Amino acid sequence: MGTENVLFAFGLTLFAGLSTGIGSAMAFFAKRTNTRFLSMSLGFSAGVMIYVSFVEIFDEARRVLSEEYGNRPGTVYTVLAFFGGMLLIALIDKLIPSEENPHEVHSIEEMSEKGKKKKKDRKLMRMGLLTALAIGIHNFPEGLATFTAALQDPGIGIAIAIAIAIHNIPEGIAVSVPIYYATGDKKKAFRLSFLSGLSEPIGALIGYLILMPFMGPLTFGLLFASVAGIMVFISLDELLPAAREYGEHHLSIYGMVGGMVVMAVSLLLLM
Repeated sequence: MGTENVLFAFGLTLFAGLSTGIGSAMAFFAKRTNTRFLSMSLGFSAGVMIYVSFVEIFDEARRVLSEEYGNRPGTVYTVLAFFGGMLLIALIDKLIPSEENPHEVHSIEEMSEKGKKKKKDRKLMRMGLLTALAIGIHNFPEGLATFTAALQDPGIGIAIAIAIAIHNIPEGIAVSVPIYYATGDKKKAFRLSFLSGLSEPIGALIGYLILMPFMGPLTFGLLFASVAGIMVFISLDELLPAAREYGEHHLSIYGMVGGMVVMAVSLLLLM
């Protein structure tokens, strides 16, 4: 596995993670939340991740494990790892209280409403810091997912990185709003929101350092299947519900179908 491939995969993961900063910037410089755009974008991101997870990543994991252990055991291992990935991200989601969960929907309009109060008591400060910590913990496995996919197939890695980046833009808004509410400090809210995105490349780096020495067919297959489970869960539990919250139900579905079409066409072109 060449150094160039590793650096490319890490660069994609860094791009995806730090896109929280775009959401933070939007929260401070935009006057209104473009709900139709966010709804379509989140649906598009979900479509990309669901399609590539089932059509490409899950299938690749099953192929690798089946070649190593036989068709039936390989398929069983793939299915178990797929749902194991879902269980991992579900547990992380469960451990983060809803009021501090960065995937709770917030709008730019809240900035003007809440910013006027500028309360700086200890309780609100704690809430702001916990919000930044919550997104960091939650995005850790996303970084590993992006990195692993990019390492295996750069084309798929680019698609996933873009999908995760789109997903992280409203996430940046969701983190900036409560932190600004807690501190009344725009710079601090932007800085913490931006830095929380570093958890994705950190997740990729730690995953690489720990897992790569043991990377054989079993490790790779289980990891890849888990990545598929993580991305499907994120899409169904976070992206689509958030897309519906931001806009009309049909817009999120149109965006999702559009994401699937774009992903399908790009995979066909890569064949």
